[in-house]
Amino acid sequence: MDLWLKEGQIENAAMTYKIKETIHTEKTEYQDLAIIDTYEFGRMLVLDGIVQTTIKDEFVYHEMISHIPLYTHKKPKKVLVVGGGDGGAIREILKHPSVEKVVLCEIDKRVVDLSIEYLPEISCGLKDPRAEVFIGDGIKYVLEHKNEFDVIIVDSTDPFGAAEGLFNVNFYKSLYECLTEDGIFVAQTETPFYLPHVVKKVYTDILNVFPVTRMFMAAIPTYPGVYWSFTMGSKKYDPLEIDINNIPDLDTKYYHKELHKSCFVLPKYVKDLIEK
Repeated sequence: MDLWLKEGQIENAAMTYKIKETIHTEKTEYQDLAIIDTYEFGRMLVLDGIVQTTIKDEFVYHEMISHIPLYTHKKPKKVLVVGGGDGGAIREILKHPSVEKVVLCEIDKRVVDLSIEYLPEISCGLKDPRAEVFIGDGIKYVLEHKNEFDVIIVDSTDPFGAAEGLFNVNFYKSLYECLTEDGIFVAQTETPFYLPHVVKKVYTDILNVFPVTRMFMAAIPTYPGVYWSFTMGSKKYDPLEIDINNIPDLDTKYYHKELHKSCFVLPKYVKDLIEK
């Protein structure tokens, strides 16, 4: 008998994956959590039935959400990741020699524990002495840390349930205050194909808080619509004005210096969505 995971977060469409093995399932304090092994994408972290990351394609998301802001900032020393308990963003952030400390603020400890146990390729950065794991509410953490971080990465789940509060203008205002005077933040901001209203609202909210607001895109095979949006809010630095010749060659699979600016060139339907 074939077993399939059917992800149905989009109302009238679904993505399916053939399961090789169910490795672990549990109901945590916040969500249903599963680690499964699939034939096409290898091991997956699944929360409330929605794929969060996979061994095969995680590099796209984690490289883009990390290196774009870190190479836009002149010299990031202290970085905060809100969410992202799998540790993939931490792994990429720590490739930057200027980074002295990175804090992972994750509300669900079991996501961190099980990622360390079953997704070591992704979570390996959490063992680095520069990485600190704080288990708690990201909204509260940001409110309690003013003018502290050079870069903040909001690596959240989708805008409902535990992550709903991470997608509103009040949170973006608190991020602004949490950043240093030349700070930058980036968030994953959903699929413009299936959820255009969410993408437009998030972009508009960030635009109303940050003097420099830019959207960029990346192709992530296991995310609905594949073509995924990220939005940057910056107090000072514009990613389109940096000298890409200063970006070194990194051990990456997706991100490289020529992509740094080109990923901000949006398809017309996305450009029209956020400009109208």
